[in-house]
Amino acid sequence: MTSNTIEKLRWRYATKRFDSSKTLSEEKLNILKETFNLTATSYGLQPLKLVVVKNTELQSQLMPLTYNQPQVRDASHVLILCIEKNINESFILEHFKRVEGQRNTPRTILEPFEKALIENFSEKQAPEIRQWMANQLYLTLGALLTVCAVENIDACPIEGFEPKKYDELLGLDKKSLESVIVLPVGYRDESDFFINLKKVRRGVDELIIEVN
Repeated sequence: MTSNTIEKLRWRYATKRFDSSKTLSEEKLNILKETFNLTATSYGLQPLKLVVVKNTELQSQLMPLTYNQPQVRDASHVLILCIEKNINESFILEHFKRVEGQRNTPRTILEPFEKALIENFSEKQAPEIRQWMANQLYLTLGALLTVCAVENIDACPIEGFEPKKYDELLGLDKKSLESVIVLPVGYRDESDFFINLKKVRRGVDELIIEVN
C-alpha cells in the first residue's frame, strides 16, 4: 500500500502553467511561511529571508527578468528565496542573544560555542560563506516543495532568472539580500501539458545503497 505522502509527491510536478484566477488562502500562505521559518539550517543561524510577492503588476515586471517564463506572472504568489550578503560577528551575536532569550540558556553554556562560531566564520572567505548560505537555502527549498505537495499547492522552482535585476527591482540590495531561487506557487492550469506526464526517475533500486 502506498502512503498518502508518497502519493502527494507523485502528484507534484514543476508546474509550467498556473491558473491566474486561483489564489492561495491566507492559511495556505502562512503554512509556507512557517515552513520557511522552521526548516533546519546549519548552526540554526538562518542566513536567509523569504520575499513574498502578491502584485500582478510587479509579477508582470518580473516575467522578462525570468527569461519570460509565465509562471511568475500567473502564479498566485511568487516566493523569492534570498541569502544575507553578510554574516558577521554581530549577526552571530544576535543569534545567540535570541537563543538565550527564548531558551533561557545560561551565558556560561553559550559563550564557548558563540566564540568558536565567530572565530570559524572570521577565517572563511566571502565566496565560501556565500556557498554555505546557498546550501542552507536549498534545504528550505526542499522543505517548501514537500509541504506544497502535502498541501496540494502547485509550485515551480526557478533558477533561470536575473538575480541582480530582481534585487534592484525589489530593493533587495538595499536590504543586504541576494536572491537565489524564485518559487512561484498557486494552482495548476488544467491545460498544462505536463500535468499527466509520467515522472521519470532513476528509481529506488538504483539510487539507494543500503549498508547493513
